[in-house]
Amino acid sequence: MPIIRHLGLQDYETSWQAMQRFTQERNADTPDEIWIVEHSPVYTLGLSGKREHLLNTGNIPVINSDRGGQVTYHGPGQVVIYTLLDIKRLNLGVRQLVTILEQAMIGTLAENGIIAVSKADAPGVYVNDQKIGSIGLRIKKNCSYHGLSLNNAMDLNPFEHINTCGYADLKVTQLADLGVIISSRQLANSVTQAITTALIYD
Repeated sequence: MPIIRHLGLQDYETSWQAMQRFTQERNADTPDEIWIVEHSPVYTLGLSGKREHLLNTGNIPVINSDRGGQVTYHGPGQVVIYTLLDIKRLNLGVRQLVTILEQAMIGTLAENGIIAVSKADAPGVYVNDQKIGSIGLRIKKNCSYHGLSLNNAMDLNPFEHINTCGYADLKVTQLADLGVIISSRQLANSVTQAITTALIYD
């Protein structure tokens, strides 16, 4: 089973560099890890991210990340789960991993009375066509890093200043706005439990 680390509030670049280093240095015997964090306010642009989707970022830093996907926002009150997995050893394809992450969020939301869905053409998790969970991954040496973010109880205003995930009219939501009050640690634990249950370890 993966080692699970609760790392608290972390600077995005620090976490990113640590993930890169971990992935670079790991070998065939290195245990998988799942890192649970929250980030200080930051916009991140994925590998396919276009700067035109940054509308009015103000004093929030913008970082060009090496994950997949477009532009998103991270801030306190959002659960971020990084999946540092040897997908070859797990016999997983990238699409399978995306589905596991989506279903982990959907299942956790269902436990809290929220009906959410995934979309074949737009990775992530949606409630009434509003995005509540995002996924962005990078695969290197047959290993994944980056992961998912799930909006719990955060300031959603910074999303107004970007075209979230590259869509001009995409709105975002969060558990707090849907009437569910849950600690970020409890929420993260539920999603992490669902992820680890879906992964096949000998």
